[in-house]
Amino acid sequence: MRTTWNLPIIILLLLMALLAGGCTSRSAPQRDLPPILLEEELIRPYVKLGRIQVTREVYGSDLELKPDIREWGYRAIQEEAARIGADAVIHSEVTGRTITYIIMPSTEYRASGIAVKFK
Repeated sequence: MRTTWNLPIIILLLLMALLAGGCTSRSAPQRDLPPILLEEELIRPYVKLGRIQVTREVYGSDLELKPDIREWGYRAIQEEAARIGADAVIHSEVTGRTITYIIMPSTEYRASGIAVKFK
């Protein structure tokens, strides 16, 4: 009788260990992202590394992103600029447009900017 009670507990513990086995409590290291600047704010000479454009398309309603479109866009181009080694981003722009396909609305968010490296 005692064995029948222990078996479900052992199976439950093994299942919990399996599910939590890949989890970690350490967060990713915080890296400094390149700032978004106006061209007038640049006082040092620079080289344009390239144009960055990030697009996100959402089908249906996008309730989670509506208030934070600009924040998402700026963060996305800053992360891309950091990947290519840029020191700053200029001419940043975040836009969104909605298109309806038959009955399903689709919203496209686009963030763009120019990545620069200081000389």
